[in-house]
Formats: sequence, C-alpha cells, structure tokens
Amino acid sequence: MVRPAPAGRTNDADGTPRRARRPLGDRLAPFVLLLPAILIILVFRLWPLALGVNFSFTGDGDRDGTSVGFDNYVELFDDPVFRIALRNVGWLVLLLPVAVAIPGLLATFIFLRVPGHRFYRSVYFFPAVLSPVIVGSIFNLLLAFDGPLNRVLGAVGIAPVDWLGDSKVAIFTVVGVHVWATFGMALVVFLAGFATLDPALLDAARSDGASLPQVIRHVIVPGLSRTIQFVFVTTMIGMLTSMFGLIFVMTSGGPGGSTYLPEYYIWIQQGQLNRPALASAASTVLFLLMLVVGLAQVALLRRSGRED
Repeated sequence: MVRPAPAGRTNDADGTPRRARRPLGDRLAPFVLLLPAILIILVFRLWPLALGVNFSFTGDGDRDGTSVGFDNYVELFDDPVFRIALRNVGWLVLLLPVAVAIPGLLATFIFLRVPGHRFYRSVYFFPAVLSPVIVGSIFNLLLAFDGPLNRVLGAVGIAPVDWLGDSKVAIFTVVGVHVWATFGMALVVFLAGFATLDPALLDAARSDGASLPQVIRHVIVPGLSRTIQFVFVTTMIGMLTSMFGLIFVMTSGGPGGSTYLPEYYIWIQQGQLNRPALASAASTVLFLLMLVVGLAQVALLRRSGRED
C-alpha cells in the first residue's frame, strides 16, 4: 500500500515521497554567506596576482611598460644568482621532512605527558614570538667565528666552523635557525591534531605491547595524516616566503650569493636595482614553485596514507 504524501510533499511515480523544493532564499543563503570571502580572495589575492603575472611580461628601464614577451624569464634563468636561489629551494625541499619531524616528535612527547611536558610546551613556543631580526642578531653572536659555539667546539678538540662565512655551510645554518625560530607554530598545530586522535587506539596499541616507534608509525601518523599534510604545506610556504628577515640580518645573501632564496632575490631586484618587471617574473616563478611543491607534497602524503 502506498502511503499518502505528508503535507508539503509530493510522491514520485513509484510512490516515493519527494521533498518539496526549498524557497529560493534558503538555497541562495550559503552563496550569500560565502560572497564576502570570495570577493576578498578575488580583489586582494587573485587580481593582484594576475596583474603581477601580466607585469612580468613588460620591460624595465627604457622599455618600461612595453611588452617584452619572455625576455625577463630568459634573463632570470641566465642569472647565476637566481639559479643558486633555485638550488637552495631544492635544499629546502630535501630538508622539509626534518623541519616537520622535529615539531611532530616534540608534540608526540608532550601528548604522551613526559615529565615536564607543561614546561616544554611553553618553552618550545617561545621562539615563535621573537622577531626574525632579534633571532638573527642573537645567532650572529652565537655563530660568529670567534663566538661561543666555536669556543665550545674548540674545547672538545673540534676545529672551528665558519657557520656564516662558508658558502657550503651558510644556507644550512640559516635554515636551521629558521626551523628553531618557527617550529613552535607547527607544534601547536600538531597538538591540536592530537586532540582529535582517538585515545582508544593508543590504549589498544599499548595493550598489544606496541613499542613507541610502532605506536607512532601505525597509530599516530595515520591518525594525524591531514594534520601532517597541513604542516608540510605551511612549513614549505614559510621556508619560501618567511626567511627574508633572517637572510638579511645574518648573511645579506652571502657569501657569494650562496644564501639567496627567491624572495631575497625579488627584494634585491625591486628594492635595490629598481627592476620591478624582473622582480615580478621572479615572483611568478616563486608562486609556481610553491604551487607545484605543495600539490606534490599533498599527493605523496595521500598516496603513502592509502598504502599504510
């Protein structure tokens, strides 16, 4: 027997009740609420990005405002300093797992309530509130050739290292300082992710006699897969766009341009050499790098999560 449709509903041919259409205002409400955010993204993000890309195809100096095609991009990739900056981006990508693993492991120990975990939580976050200028100045003193660190190394029989003056070491020194200064934010994100982790899974793993590495690999990492993806992407973006202050204070791009990154190169071209079109081209390359690296990271992490 086919039931009669309730008031406000009609039946399909087979007798299945069909919901009445919602009023137009109810259907448009979500789009109206999203409209301010969409307008902000369009006006303050996408439109300036499009203007910058368009500007990168114009000339500088005597050719200001005239179309030059891909000349700026050809000049970019012919510039050995910009190629060094791209090489350093490659080093950042290789060092990224370390930069993510450090706050991840520390957050794990805090979550497992190691002795003093409350104290560590506040101490680990403290560097994140310091200005890059302050951080860079402090480490300039600590890492000077005749500074405290090299004196400690000398006391144990290790030759001093020119942390900021050796072209083979300087970029890793600056990256290490950046990781120290910023991992507190990633730590907070990981701790927020731990709040969503099912404690029953941890209890079950402990009951089965799983060791800490096994708990991390088989329970914590799969349970925090989305958090890990987020931290990977945001940490990479931070490395590519937030190291200017440290580079400026600690090395000024030296020695020999070995600590250049694209953002520092952009500032030199725009602020020092007055070449805004070339700087726009470098900005476009930097944007594409962040987009490709971010999408590749998410794809790899999702695939590894499915395999686990």
